[in-house]
Amino acid sequence: MEYTTVAELLAARCKEYPDKEFIVVEDRNGGLERLTYQQFQEQVGKLAQVLNDKGIRKGDKVLLHLPNGSAFMKSWLAILSIGAVMVPTNILSPEEEMKYLVSHSESKLIITEKEYEQKFSSFQLPMLFSRLGENRQGKWLERESEQATQLMDLPSLASQDEAAILYTSGTTSKPKGVVLTQQNYLHTGKQMAETLGYQPEDRVLIVLPMFHGNGQYYMAMPALYAGASIAITESFSASNYVKQAKRLQATVGSLFSAPIKMILKKDYDPEDADNPLRLVIYAQALTEQQYEEFRSRYQTQLRQLYGMTETVAIPLMNPVADLQDPISIGKEACGYSVVLRDEEGQEVAVGTEGEITVYGEPGVTIMKEYFKNPSATAETIRDNWLYTGDMAKIDPKTELFYFVDRKKDMMKRSGENIAAGEVEAVINEHESVFESAVVSVPDPVYEESIHAFVILKENRKLTTDELLDWCRGRLAKFKVPQEIHFTDDFPRTSVGKIQKQQMKKWV
Repeated sequence: MEYTTVAELLAARCKEYPDKEFIVVEDRNGGLERLTYQQFQEQVGKLAQVLNDKGIRKGDKVLLHLPNGSAFMKSWLAILSIGAVMVPTNILSPEEEMKYLVSHSESKLIITEKEYEQKFSSFQLPMLFSRLGENRQGKWLERESEQATQLMDLPSLASQDEAAILYTSGTTSKPKGVVLTQQNYLHTGKQMAETLGYQPEDRVLIVLPMFHGNGQYYMAMPALYAGASIAITESFSASNYVKQAKRLQATVGSLFSAPIKMILKKDYDPEDADNPLRLVIYAQALTEQQYEEFRSRYQTQLRQLYGMTETVAIPLMNPVADLQDPISIGKEACGYSVVLRDEEGQEVAVGTEGEITVYGEPGVTIMKEYFKNPSATAETIRDNWLYTGDMAKIDPKTELFYFVDRKKDMMKRSGENIAAGEVEAVINEHESVFESAVVSVPDPVYEESIHAFVILKENRKLTTDELLDWCRGRLAKFKVPQEIHFTDDFPRTSVGKIQKQQMKKWV
């Protein structure tokens, strides 16, 4: 059966599995909250009534500023059930950024926790607070929901109605709001469940921030679609990840390469090899050594994929059943067509680097648009092809896609194009290197000067000259960095992506 709205899908699963555990949440203190499908739907219905009583109507924006947990899940589904639009935001965002997001999104209500209240003090907007506190003033989401009756008279909604605005982190400009529809969520639920082989017995583990597309697109929606269950932790812990999977009986996980590297950096507990994880999907490259180390340590399948907030589901992935090369980003997935193009928009020859473009239907298989930004939308979606700004190439023999770099991370030296990712891959192969990030800055003679920032493995020593010699033996002369900088860490986003724009200021 096809569904028109996310609320319809939830109602159908609730009818099928009323007493089955749907959500288990582990808070920062190790406490557990468990909800069956029936209990979850009832609480969503009550919160929908609370929102309705606050004057929230179809099309209104509701800003979420919450950590991972049941309050996020209930708010998300309640907002969508009444046809309002969820605006999830990063709890680490400072007050200035939140001012922009509240204003730009035109939010009419804020759901947050008391500790973040100050960020919104300049707005005269109604607020609902999650987590009951002693002698604290304010409207408490849980208490108001308990006292409410379920909203039974839901508004009539269409699959193309807007459901969420997910803001992508802007490195050189203000964040852009990716507009998603009810159909977008249903599409990723169905396609990801089928692609990853989700079964009702599966339990997904969400540790990455839920304001981000990853947990929504790849974990929560497909779990709901498959009638599976969801385990949520408040935050990611490298030393606890596998132990949490065991404790919460999770079978599928989703990470980025940075958290995987953090896990590998921790002392290995042999008991962690006995865990229920059958699959961990991840984005952004690992070395072959890191891939093998994780796989052999934790006895689970590891599959790299490629996707972004704008594509919704994943257009490229290594198949679960037939892995050819773990270092590739696989082949077309989830029914998408992917073509690599040159600067003129023409398809490049196989084996040649080109920009990843994904064919889709806006508001169905790819984002609807960027909120209040028609020029950026027109630049990104052309004739239903979504231009990702990422470069890749296809291996002529295997037809596998290989990620090259962000288009904006491509560097130019003496007229030659250089992918930062290629230089990083060579540096990362050195036995003393834990991780590297390569950036370029303007150079009056050579166009751009290449700088490599390097984190060493614990208790390892390496000199600049030794690392430069290593690079010279493996890279063309013009690709060898001019400068090596050793550092303890890199500036990162909430999901571990390296913020190279900030690093350029270090040079």
